[in-house]
Amino acid sequence: MAGLILALDQGTTSTRTLVFDADRRVIASAQQEFPQHYPHPGWVEHDAEDIWRDTLACAKLALERGGLSAADIAAIGVTNQRETTVLWDRKTGKPLHNAIVWQDRRTAEVCAVLRDAGHEALVQERTGLLLDPYFSATKLAWLLDTVPGARAAAEAGELAFGTIDTFLLWRLTEGRSHRTDVTNASRTLLYDIHRQRWCPDLLALFRIPAAVLPEVCDSVSDFGHTDLLGARVVIGGMAGDQQAALVGQSCFAPGQAKITYGTGGFMLLNTGERAARSQARLLTTIAYRVDGQARYAMEGSIFVAGAAIKWLRDKLGIIVEARQTQEMAARLPDNGGVFMVPAFVGLGAPHWHTEARGMLTGMTFDTGAAHIARAALESVAFQTADLVAAMEADGAGKLAVLRVDGGMAANDWFCQFLADILDIVVERPANLETTALGAALLAGHQSGAWPDALSADPGAEGLVRFAPRMASEERAGLIGGWQTAVRRAISA
Repeated sequence: MAGLILALDQGTTSTRTLVFDADRRVIASAQQEFPQHYPHPGWVEHDAEDIWRDTLACAKLALERGGLSAADIAAIGVTNQRETTVLWDRKTGKPLHNAIVWQDRRTAEVCAVLRDAGHEALVQERTGLLLDPYFSATKLAWLLDTVPGARAAAEAGELAFGTIDTFLLWRLTEGRSHRTDVTNASRTLLYDIHRQRWCPDLLALFRIPAAVLPEVCDSVSDFGHTDLLGARVVIGGMAGDQQAALVGQSCFAPGQAKITYGTGGFMLLNTGERAARSQARLLTTIAYRVDGQARYAMEGSIFVAGAAIKWLRDKLGIIVEARQTQEMAARLPDNGGVFMVPAFVGLGAPHWHTEARGMLTGMTFDTGAAHIARAALESVAFQTADLVAAMEADGAGKLAVLRVDGGMAANDWFCQFLADILDIVVERPANLETTALGAALLAGHQSGAWPDALSADPGAEGLVRFAPRMASEERAGLIGGWQTAVRRAISA
């Protein structure tokens, strides 16, 4: 049982713990969904106390299910939903407000004002990001301006800011460690990804007091230790969920790309030591940093992927389980001309259109539940095609292979349709838990338990390859139909 790594995977809709053995196999796990809060249209919040409670409970339950104790664990790795913003009291550790989730759009007007004032060029130059409410800075400014007394307390050094990784680390270490890693810092709109430090110009632009900021560390670091699981365990790896999945997919070479389909869909292309600046409104971000050496990635973000399938289940009631969509889509000869634009919270890259809203087009009296389910699956593939086209326009070259993971990647019909629409090979690993695996690899490297963690390729065992087989004329027609639907959603 040597070399066990415990990974905390805190996502947008659920919190999970997975225990990996030295062969990278999951030997124990636990998961808990938590409530989503929508206080106003376009606003999305989480209760950070829910997240903390579930994180600790899942960690203990996974150990119990595996017949393990904390003394069996070599290290802990943490991965998290990015950009989600928490502000808490340093003395009590209590959040001042619900966490504001990455999907939240309440600061769209603020971003528009800053953009109209000409500030986006500076933001993109320093951070690789765009002015969008997706990122943390305007969320944090909103909290400081809205919660009574928050700004004065922050300036007095009484408050701490963090993304979810930082908040969990604070709680795990019982307030001893206020740290984050570079991947999470790079998503705040406050971090200079070239100089690799908090940027004074951006702190001034967004009116953020430096006193609230965490220390920024390598993705492989001694982040502190926790005694809350029954024995002292070091926290040795940390990365935002999408960068963790890049590591988990072993995309260590420039030109390798992965996309993770969770609540949203996030495609990262490793660009090595080069921080490539996009001309197609994609993002430049830090992929990971080890021993002070940063590696960069180009990223495209889809706001709604698996969330569209959850909508089919929870709001329309046309499925009970996500896996039903595979059979529903497969039994239709085609999509019947039905397209879904799942812009429930606007459109992400490369459109970055905050005001776009969801739309179903092309429906007739022949349209049924299966057509809507298929349209939801197809919409994720079409959004992925938009990202690939944007990366190619930015000079990335045509991808030969795209590695996929996350919940939707388990759907064979979807993976085949994705390969057909992209006209490239899609590879699905045997282990779809690549986000948690990435966190485990980082922690395993730091602890010395997995010395080859950041160099070994996962190999072909269990790998499934989907090769394109759609005729070019059919592909072009479908993409044209999608593009028409997107234009309608944006102009509606």
